[in-house]
Amino acid sequence: MTEVFLCALGVGGATVIGAVLGLIFKNLTHRFSDLVLAFAAGVMLASSFIGLILPSLDMSVGGSVFVTSLGIFLGAIALNLIDKLVPHAHKFVEKGDCPEALRTRKVMLFVAAIALHNLPEGIAAGVGFGSGDISSAILIAGSIALQNIPEGMVIIAPMISVGITPQKAFLIALSTGLIEVVGTVIGYFAVSLATFMLPFALAFAGGCMLYVISDEIIPDTHADGAENGATYALLLGICLILIFDRYI
Repeated sequence: MTEVFLCALGVGGATVIGAVLGLIFKNLTHRFSDLVLAFAAGVMLASSFIGLILPSLDMSVGGSVFVTSLGIFLGAIALNLIDKLVPHAHKFVEKGDCPEALRTRKVMLFVAAIALHNLPEGIAAGVGFGSGDISSAILIAGSIALQNIPEGMVIIAPMISVGITPQKAFLIALSTGLIEVVGTVIGYFAVSLATFMLPFALAFAGGCMLYVISDEIIPDTHADGAENGATYALLLGICLILIFDRYI
């Protein structure tokens, strides 16, 4: 149980670390941010398969592909619904073509969307620990934490740009990290109380991660001219997790 709480604090704390870095390096180039996020996407992509989807297949009765596939799709659909409830608006924010009040609202919608996405990401980490496979759980939690650092960095600058004080921007970023802590604990206890649901829960968490990668991170990192470098950064992230899984 101690490991779960430490993991929860680590995953949520990574967002805070990113927020601190965002305050320190407010003028970081967009290209560099894209490369870091793409690398994190590669880490998450490999971890979602190695730590969630493949174990789901192994644990399903008779290795049922149906349960795993259903979990993946329902996880993605869940995040799709979140996107519809809180639409992303960061592309408009970056273009700067909105009146000030509307621009502020769009920035806060962007931050709210990240906060909502952190809940299922935290659940994914908690589900990993609930499965009892500590090494895979640490791999999943580490990949999510790695992705949270640049995520924490990129939400600071837009808030400051619309007049939010650095202190308030940091507190908002901190709250998004706390949501991930809550999600981790929920994921752990949900699986612990219903182990028969574990294969589905693992696949569901994997689907959540795949949706975030495909719908959010990759399009963002390929939208501003850094697509070539972002592609190789993503591949580097995948290879890093393969090395970890093989030798650590």
